[in-house]
Amino acid sequence: MSDSCLFCRIAAGDIPAEIVYSTDSVVAFRDLNPQAPTHVLVIPREHHANIGELGASDPTLAGDLIAAAAVVAEREGLGEGWRLVFNTGPAAGQTVFHAHGHVLGGRSLTWPPG
Repeated sequence: MSDSCLFCRIAAGDIPAEIVYSTDSVVAFRDLNPQAPTHVLVIPREHHANIGELGASDPTLAGDLIAAAAVVAEREGLGEGWRLVFNTGPAAGQTVFHAHGHVLGGRSLTWPPG
């Protein structure tokens, strides 16, 4: 755990969040700035800067993260469709440098919109 990492502190329970799913290896919580009616962040409890780093160093944990996203989507009633997005690096829009997936759903997510 990094004391300066926001998501490490959420995973440790030091910062409150609306937790929707939790296991020994992952935590899922509602995004404070939702981009869809359902927007849940799924993070590993262990610190990894991004999904590429996580996949290279611990593929099993990366799989746990994806499996947790599927559980969250099911529990949130997103059976019609949902998206799992990983931003990796500042150029891709990553702003918190702890690996995390965005589970998005609750509206049409087709691209282009319309």
